[in-house]
Amino acid sequence: MKAEDFILKIEDEFEDLEKGKLKPESNFREFFDWNSINALIFIALVDSEYDVTITPDDIRNSETIMDLFNTIIAKKSS
Repeated sequence: MKAEDFILKIEDEFEDLEKGKLKPESNFREFFDWNSINALIFIALVDSEYDVTITPDDIRNSETIMDLFNTIIAKKSS
């Protein structure tokens, strides 16, 4: 799994995101309205694409796309 592929999946899932703008170091909250609905959509995306369950706390404790990616990698490895 690569960070670039992860970003493409996020951009595909959230129509409001301008393609190509999101980078690993991007603070994801700055790119679109991060609310409970979008959090649930993201949690479902991670579950279906990576077979990993992340929590709202995992999201809250992350600032960048890379933080989210690393959380998923860590949970997948355990």
